[in-house]
Amino acid sequence: MSVQGPPLNQTPHAPRRVRPIVSIGAGGIVKDAHLPAYKSAGFPVASIFDVDVEKATALADSFGISRVCVSLDESIETAPDDAVFDVAIPASHVLGTLERLPEGAVVLIQKPLGEDLAGAWRIRELCNERGLVASVNFQLRYAPYILAARDLIERGVIGELHDVEVRVTVYMPWQLWTFLEGIPRVEILYHSVHYVDLIRSFFGDPERVYARTLKHPKVPNLASTRSNIILDYGDQQRANITTNHGHAFGSAHQESYVKWEGTRGAIKARLGLLMNYPKGVPDRLEYCELDADHAVPEWKSVKLHGSWYPDAFVGPMSDLMRFANGETDTLPTRVDDALRTMAVVEAAYASSETGGVTPRWEQGP
Repeated sequence: MSVQGPPLNQTPHAPRRVRPIVSIGAGGIVKDAHLPAYKSAGFPVASIFDVDVEKATALADSFGISRVCVSLDESIETAPDDAVFDVAIPASHVLGTLERLPEGAVVLIQKPLGEDLAGAWRIRELCNERGLVASVNFQLRYAPYILAARDLIERGVIGELHDVEVRVTVYMPWQLWTFLEGIPRVEILYHSVHYVDLIRSFFGDPERVYARTLKHPKVPNLASTRSNIILDYGDQQRANITTNHGHAFGSAHQESYVKWEGTRGAIKARLGLLMNYPKGVPDRLEYCELDADHAVPEWKSVKLHGSWYPDAFVGPMSDLMRFANGETDTLPTRVDDALRTMAVVEAAYASSETGGVTPRWEQGP
């Protein structure tokens, strides 16, 4: 059997009217993903600002950005009237930055939405008070293999979806993000939040959350680098996230995948970026259909066009532009939805802190 109909979707809808972008932040994620994505999509970047002016200047030179602002005030004062503010800074600085943006501004906020749920609520309230048209950059939803997998599921290829599993066993060079050192939350808040958000996009909000997030003995300056998370959707739908970013034993047994299982088939996507990061390895998307005769299952490959970095970063910006333009009334990663992802993250940390059930070794039934 083969997929019937048009080719699988792997790209987001493009805005009919493109808005200029004001980049606030010039860190590694901006260099490796934001600016390359906007360049490929033809989204103009009007200006760039970072507290490290030399870093901002270097990116401006590399990507042909005509204005480097030396202050946040300058980036706001010189912004075009229809600009999108692309706020790609650590979570601890998001609220203070949003407070200074013009009322009614269009804003894309880099994930996570604050450092905790209380911070996320304050950001959401501020966005409402100031009338900000705000979305959060949960770009994994827009990776080509995720869009293609969602298309397969919506076409009914694998039947009723009942199982989503994320497994990441890699070696992550955490030293690339020095701002993570010493803060109380790392792995779930800054990485597995992607998978929590992704699973929510398929299954909705879970009933309960069970989790444990752990330090690594060789990375004592980080709060956690490994996590187990179960999102409870009742007695038929299963959703698990398992991450280990300390597998420093070569590539032979590294893994990085999302797997979907349905009543009539399954899909598996390899997230190549996370293996041998930041260089990565090729992505892969495969699917399997069970035919009516239940013959031996056959896995088929989907040819992919693009990857998580940088291509997925076009998606949140495209949808935000379309929403701000009035071209659509749907904004998938709007702040209100991101707040619900943050509620699940908060529940995961609460579960990790309260612990599990102690076996009763010395007492009978």
